[in-house]
Amino acid sequence: MNAAAPPTLAAVPTVKLLIDGAFVESRSTVWRDIVNPATQEVLARVPFATAEEVDAAVQSARAAFRSWRKTPIGVRARIFLKYQQLIREQMKPLAMLLTAEQGKTLPDAEGDIFRGLEVVEHAANIGSLQMGELANNVATGVDTYTLLQPLGVCAGITPFNFPAMIPLWMFPMAIATGNTFVLKPSEQDPLVTMRLVELALEAGIPKGVLNVVHGGPDVVNGLCDHPDIKAISFVGSTRVGTEVYRRATLAGKRAQCLMGAKNHAVVLPDANREQALNALVGAAFGAAGQRCMAVSAVVLVGAARDWIPELVAKARRLKVDAGFVPGADLGPLISCAARDRVVGLIEQGVADGAVLELDGRNPVVPGHERGNFVGPTIFSRVQPGMSIYREEVFGPVLVILDAATLDDAIALVNANPNGNGTAVFTQSGAAARKFQEEIDVGQVGINVPIPVPVPLFSFSGSRASKLGDLGPYGKQAIAFYTQTKTVTQRWFEDDGNAAAAGPNTTISLR
Repeated sequence: MNAAAPPTLAAVPTVKLLIDGAFVESRSTVWRDIVNPATQEVLARVPFATAEEVDAAVQSARAAFRSWRKTPIGVRARIFLKYQQLIREQMKPLAMLLTAEQGKTLPDAEGDIFRGLEVVEHAANIGSLQMGELANNVATGVDTYTLLQPLGVCAGITPFNFPAMIPLWMFPMAIATGNTFVLKPSEQDPLVTMRLVELALEAGIPKGVLNVVHGGPDVVNGLCDHPDIKAISFVGSTRVGTEVYRRATLAGKRAQCLMGAKNHAVVLPDANREQALNALVGAAFGAAGQRCMAVSAVVLVGAARDWIPELVAKARRLKVDAGFVPGADLGPLISCAARDRVVGLIEQGVADGAVLELDGRNPVVPGHERGNFVGPTIFSRVQPGMSIYREEVFGPVLVILDAATLDDAIALVNANPNGNGTAVFTQSGAAARKFQEEIDVGQVGINVPIPVPVPLFSFSGSRASKLGDLGPYGKQAIAFYTQTKTVTQRWFEDDGNAAAAGPNTTISLR
């Protein structure tokens, strides 16, 4: 990032802001390069929007809300029916763009887009999702019903690791429920997000209903503080999410913040060995470990500790390469700084006395020697006090802990402050039920390593992994993006009885 004028068109393209339905060039003096993490090629430059530009985006959304909130629910639904069609048609080029700027493999990029597409499809069902309730004759001639009404201008702040899925978690549900939206994508890889925004406008979202600003902490703080924003949705690190939640709620806004994690998989010795090992390797090292739901710690119970050599052998066979190379299993980390941080944590794990079963530092990737690559890395004999266990590594590093019994494994997982996701691998229904009942984690997989729910259900991370009561999609998203208004009404029949009844000075309806 540097303070300089934007590049000329002959050099590198610039990422635009979306304000009031128009893609506009920022007047900012602060710009950041968007870099292909496999090649270090500069793909584009993104501005850090000025305070005036952020305010213009919010004011555009505020003005659009007056008419958008009254738009028939069927019109809103049909926009998202069209939108999901456009995303499906553009799946391949969207995935290629995502891979170029983020690094994940093409199949994983398509999965990133598809999981967001599922939420768009859910938003198209808004006619059923946003229905209120009615009770007839709660008292004589009195009916009570509820309306789920939009809040106003909402905002979303999204991370680099899922530049398609997480924006699609946010603005479709907010807009479908009648709100308007200001999106701040990750400044590290906003290109695919902006292409999805273009498709949203093509689908029929009116001007001002969706706006986009780019930037860093100053833009985030501006959104948290702005008096015309009613709700903030955030996905990212625990440090930033905690500050966003504090700042937004202090300003009187609703906030939901999904943050860091340390997701455990507990493996019992009766588990299907091959299936469990394959699941662990895929969930630990897919997307180079840059998933908030990645399995980053495995607890081997009893005789399952003998499975370590097979686990290491499977991980060793994974192919590290640029995401666009056919057959690649994991691509580079997002940035040089991210690579250096992960390597530093690996070195600290060695210094702390953990056993380095598989060393992924400095992999050889022919043709992409400048890429931010770290290969699959596995530690055994890890203790809870070690930094590689305490910290969210956010890289392809799996730590192995031992437990004598299922009770010991549950106690170990529950002692960790995070509660995003966990999994148990077993063929025992009794053990699985005990695990799901006693584990203090919001999302549980039984023989499923990454238990992210489909949008019929809500993302329900817990404890230090989440601030705010409501998740970003599913039924909880409807509650987050709407205000419940309860109406109690009475219509008197024209028979003179009302006048004869006289004043009622009690609290009871009669």
